[in-house]
Amino acid sequence: MPSPYIGLMSGTSLDGVDGVLAQLGDAPFTAQVLARASLDMPTALRQELLALNTPGPNEIHRAALAANALVGLYAQLVEQLVHAAQISAQQVRAIGAHGQTVRHQPGAFDGIGYTVQLNQAALLAERTGIDVVADFRSRDLAAGGQGAPLVPPFHQAVFGDALEGRAVLNIGGISNLTFLPAQSELDDGPGLLGFDCGPGNVLMDAWCEQHTGARYDAQGQWAAQGQLHTGLLAALLDEACFTQKPPKSTGRDMFNRTWLERKLAAFAPIEPVDVQTTLTELTAQVCAGSAQWAPAACARWLVCGGGARNLFLMQRLQNLLPGVTLGTTQVLGVAPQDVEPLAFAWLAQQALRANPASLPSVTGARGARILGAIYRA
Repeated sequence: MPSPYIGLMSGTSLDGVDGVLAQLGDAPFTAQVLARASLDMPTALRQELLALNTPGPNEIHRAALAANALVGLYAQLVEQLVHAAQISAQQVRAIGAHGQTVRHQPGAFDGIGYTVQLNQAALLAERTGIDVVADFRSRDLAAGGQGAPLVPPFHQAVFGDALEGRAVLNIGGISNLTFLPAQSELDDGPGLLGFDCGPGNVLMDAWCEQHTGARYDAQGQWAAQGQLHTGLLAALLDEACFTQKPPKSTGRDMFNRTWLERKLAAFAPIEPVDVQTTLTELTAQVCAGSAQWAPAACARWLVCGGGARNLFLMQRLQNLLPGVTLGTTQVLGVAPQDVEPLAFAWLAQQALRANPASLPSVTGARGARILGAIYRA
């Protein structure tokens, strides 16, 4: 039996780190999760990572120490996964560790731009005794691509179907969407398409924490109590990125508290609960509105990420997509919280095999590229 892989993910929401230890099979592709684990993001580290999303003093020093602290969390999670799977670290082939994105500016400033993921892959390899694959975005960026989203090829491998067109909607801090046409349409059409839609949980979480103290709106219960503010919604939707044709990507560089406060400044004070309702509607509309870019009919939408647990958001999505069967990836046997860490386990496997794992139809790069830098244990 081939060695398993570990995938780690700490996303834009900054609520914690998720990890899986999984056996990845070929022809057809399978992903058998042997262990899963999660760790909450410590408050001090979370606040520092949030602060590093915007310019500040002594950034290089602070970023280096934050990366070390994040890897300490990664190493704890790896230890838990190995223990839960009842194997030794030496039996794990590699860890796919994306790091924490703090800046994402593809193509900006000099025509190349940059993307920054805080990580210390050498330290993780040293701590765990396992090969680590990291730095997945920069190779695609160097080839003229967005460097994001990274997961659509994995979505194709695990969720694609010969007869049914599907869409995979990941609602993390930022939402991204992958269209998976039926195989016959994929063969004859423009190819797989995936892109960032806009805010997922990032604004909802920030507003909820500011006004309730909770890091997120559990099941959307708070938002469900408010009233939609149509004027604010129109102002929030007034951004060119929402109507920009893919390829496209975004992040906290744009969608953050400063952006929200600027939008709110044009209105008289609005009840906090009504703002939460309106932010939920914003996420629902930018995700559902992205259906306009579908290259072929996708009658089934599969939702993953933290947003899949927001029942009010899921209800709004279904209302906005009346002709679509909407559910989570669980209906196909993959837990919503497992999808992204599994994707990074798969990306690590592709890097070690020297297989290209990016798609020009997704990122806009000049060609498919091998993604990831390898740090040997």
